[in-house]
Amino acid sequence: MNIYSAISANKNKTWLIMLLFVMVITTVVYVFCQALGYGLGFVGIALVIAGLTSIGSYYYSDKIVLATAGAKPVQKMDNPELFHTVENLCIGDGLPMPKIYIINDPSPNAFATGRDPQHAIVCVTTGILPLLDKSELEGVIAHELSHIKNFDIRLMGIVAVLVGFIAILANLFMTRLWWGGIGDREDRNNNLQAIFLIIGIVLAILSPIVATLIQLAVSRKRELLADASGVLLTRYPEALASALEKISKDPHSLKSASNATAHLFIVNPFKGKNTKQMFTSLFDTHPPIEERIKILRSM
Repeated sequence: MNIYSAISANKNKTWLIMLLFVMVITTVVYVFCQALGYGLGFVGIALVIAGLTSIGSYYYSDKIVLATAGAKPVQKMDNPELFHTVENLCIGDGLPMPKIYIINDPSPNAFATGRDPQHAIVCVTTGILPLLDKSELEGVIAHELSHIKNFDIRLMGIVAVLVGFIAILANLFMTRLWWGGIGDREDRNNNLQAIFLIIGIVLAILSPIVATLIQLAVSRKRELLADASGVLLTRYPEALASALEKISKDPHSLKSASNATAHLFIVNPFKGKNTKQMFTSLFDTHPPIEERIKILRSM
């Protein structure tokens, strides 16, 4: 797959995921409503909410992601070196200058978000700036600009918001169930409600798995493609390989990261959280860092 077909595929995947999200949310809410004894009117409301959320995620996913991550905008005078790095790479790749945000966190990491190159944002943590030298920082920024150019940012940002919405919905159902939220039903419907109740509990329990699988739909290949595209821009694969090596060895975890946003970052942000014991490690959203470094150093 060349870069242009990858961009086209990402645009198509965005609309497909938004459509599937509306269908999944409507189905899940129908089951939850039946389990709790509510009327079908809630399903119609859920359909409207799901549609609005999909549209909202298209236009506001970047703002939601940045707010969740605790990122703050910075101006050129705040960090001239970072701005010059981004500017020079944008000129070399023919991209508009994105907005730049910083997360105040010692964990070294970075991500890009937005809906297209004209509405893009590059975000780095405070921990990455003193850790990397100039060429390594260029490698990381080139990687993130590749996500922008390839329209990965639109796809990944929308996935982050929609996955988070599904998790919240499942949590609300379990909370309502825990506090005795089952409505009254006629006796002839008790058996049917019990069936929906079992199905609803199963859906709520499995929602973290579903969320992770949606993240995997974004594909680990997005990171590998961005690595390759970034190297095409800098012409120096060792810089990105060295940067990934340094970032992966740093012990700090990113406090503001969540399962819904983990796939956005250049390196898995859950370092130090003992991810080997976490269920989500079974479905890691990033390729193994060793594999990425090996590929880069073979270029």
